[in-house]
Amino acid sequence: MTGKGGTGKTTVAAALALALAGEGRRTLLVEVEGRQGIAQLFETEALPYEERKIAVAHGGGEVHALAIDAERALLDYLQMFYKLGGAGRALRKIGAIDFATTIAPGLRDVLLTGKACEAVRRRDRRGRPVYDAVVMDAPPTGRITRFLGVNDEVAGLAKVGPVHHQAQAVMRVLKSPETAVHLVTLLEEMPVQETVDGVAELRAAGLPVGGVLVNMVRPPLLDEELAGLAAAGPDADPALRTELAAALSRAGLGGAQRGGRAERLVTPLLRQGREHAERLALERAQRAEIDRLELPVYELELLTDGGDLAGLYGLSAALREQGAHK
Repeated sequence: MTGKGGTGKTTVAAALALALAGEGRRTLLVEVEGRQGIAQLFETEALPYEERKIAVAHGGGEVHALAIDAERALLDYLQMFYKLGGAGRALRKIGAIDFATTIAPGLRDVLLTGKACEAVRRRDRRGRPVYDAVVMDAPPTGRITRFLGVNDEVAGLAKVGPVHHQAQAVMRVLKSPETAVHLVTLLEEMPVQETVDGVAELRAAGLPVGGVLVNMVRPPLLDEELAGLAAAGPDADPALRTELAAALSRAGLGGAQRGGRAERLVTPLLRQGREHAERLALERAQRAEIDRLELPVYELELLTDGGDLAGLYGLSAALREQGAHK
């Protein structure tokens, strides 16, 4: 899951994890940016570097979560391929691990994606996947192609050995039919443009694009006819102004006399109506841009009471109703 900053990417990733965990399924929700946003959403303590159950979904499914730490992932990697044991811990004490992941940011991305892909490939004793789905709250759209494609670069640089084989294994998962990169956006110009650019970059890199999730959608307050009338704003036809004043008066918002409260409310009401009509027109234009991507589109309403846990479950139900969990 990726998206421009401020689009609610982490919230949507969490809602999708809940939706995918429905009907007894198990989902792993992975965080890679170290912000502990998942813990805040689920109102739990900070996530450790281990998988932990954080929620029960509709139908008894489970959501587990993992906050991947690049240093710990590198220690796991060194132990897995080089059996360093205590030597790996010593490297961490002298700061070598942090030094390595700082001077080689590509290495950090390899470690983060590699840990997530390991969870995808893991099987239980019966040979079944441990998780039915893995959802990664990934970096923003501007960095997503580089983040997911870094293993391709590493595989090209390291022609042999465990690093080469690890990078190849990760890219097989990332470019497989099992994977989809979903993009979160708002019905605003900058997030939509970044989504359009992100889809083009992902497609050019051969990475599988899933759907577009339009977040924080506000219901229209006016139908098409009223929006058209309101577009004129305070300059509306005098007959419309008179009709509005009479309607306000009938609603108990001031007397019908000339210059009364109802008449004084007409101008600010029409001004707000014009602003709303302009927003509806902008959103229609942005929806058209999204439709041109020819991808599945899912919409999530704005949570007027804030992003609490109940709202998260509500978003999850909305995604299930729209089939995003299939």
